[in-house]
Amino acid sequence: MAIELPDHLVQLQREANMARQQATTREYSAEGWKPWLDAVETVHAAVTAYAKETGTPRHEVEEAVKTAARAEAAPPSEG
Repeated sequence: MAIELPDHLVQLQREANMARQQATTREYSAEGWKPWLDAVETVHAAVTAYAKETGTPRHEVEEAVKTAARAEAAPPSEG
């Protein structure tokens, strides 16, 4: 069964993905990775709240959010 996700959850995950990409392109520093870690914390809190609100297992919501964020970030296929 597909989970109906609010757009804001997918957007939060995409922002966390972009923050990770930026953090990992530079040499490690706590300051440089803080935006990524903060974004991940925000995603986790939002996913947990949504799972609790809907009665959906948290891991299912998290996987659906990650999958949706990857799918929306992928370039359109040709053909």
